[in-house]
Amino acid sequence: MPHVADWKKEEVKDLKGLIGSHKVVGMADLADIPAPQLQKMRRTLKDSALIKMSRKTLMSLALQDSEKSNIESLSEHMDGQPALIFTDMNPFKLYKILEDSKTQAPAKAGSIAPADIVVPEGDTAFPPGPMLGELQKIGIPAKIDKGKIVIQKDKVVVEEGEKISAEVASILTRLDIHPMEVGIDLKAAYEEETIYTSDLLTIDPEKTLSDIQSAYAGALNLSVNAEIFNKVSMPILISNAATNALNLAVNSEILNDKTIGILVPKAYSQMLALASEIASKNAEAVDDDLQAKLSSSTAPAPETKEDKDEEPPEEEEEESEEEKEEEAAAGLGALFG
Repeated sequence: MPHVADWKKEEVKDLKGLIGSHKVVGMADLADIPAPQLQKMRRTLKDSALIKMSRKTLMSLALQDSEKSNIESLSEHMDGQPALIFTDMNPFKLYKILEDSKTQAPAKAGSIAPADIVVPEGDTAFPPGPMLGELQKIGIPAKIDKGKIVIQKDKVVVEEGEKISAEVASILTRLDIHPMEVGIDLKAAYEEETIYTSDLLTIDPEKTLSDIQSAYAGALNLSVNAEIFNKVSMPILISNAATNALNLAVNSEILNDKTIGILVPKAYSQMLALASEIASKNAEAVDDDLQAKLSSSTAPAPETKEDKDEEPPEEEEEESEEEKEEEAAAGLGALFG
């Protein structure tokens, strides 16, 4: 059995301890990150996350020996110069912090273009000279205009996923075009037995908020229509029930303090309409008082309880609410037979 160096055993032990003591473990790629930027990133994350670089074999052993279920799958995402990140923050938040910390950098020969690299149309700072030939050599349409080299139209010099040649990298740097992003690239993160790859961690905050708002509105609509009672749906359901009860009472001509102000004017209008129809066929069938009301373009509606502000004569006893409702009911009954 081959001898294993003590420092390797200690390294695996330390990594296992960090894995066990943190809720989230990320696998990152630190390739091509300048040392000053990496140190700055470490300082930014020092209170919330720990970045630990080690040999691939030792990280794999630590992940395999961990008691956390399924965490060994992180080994499948070791790319470039891998490192483990230990944190208790949400993996989506960690991913966003790392992405926001990335900065633009010049292209390097042999690097893979993260997206189409475009040299835009317009003036350059270069006078006529060898630069014109170099631009044309890599396919950039350029000419001399007013003592300067001018690029005639936008040109894609490297398509997404292609390698950047030394000639193109040199031209891009001289044109002050920095198409590369430099920063910690989180490949995957583990939380509660689930591996989140970078494509799952990439979310649009605005779209996510919009989706949550739409889901909330849909859930509220469902709970109201299905009459599911909770603290959000209750006010709407009670309001709907009150409206439906009022509509039912009005349509059923049930008199109460809520409906009388609606039913009396409605009955009065129906009475005028009926009287008008009768008068159109036989004017003598309608008395003078009703004829006068019909002749008026703005015949006043009968007073309701809300309209009576004046005190009744002293000799008359004040009527109770129930008596008023009984009188109104009797009047409506006489009107409609």
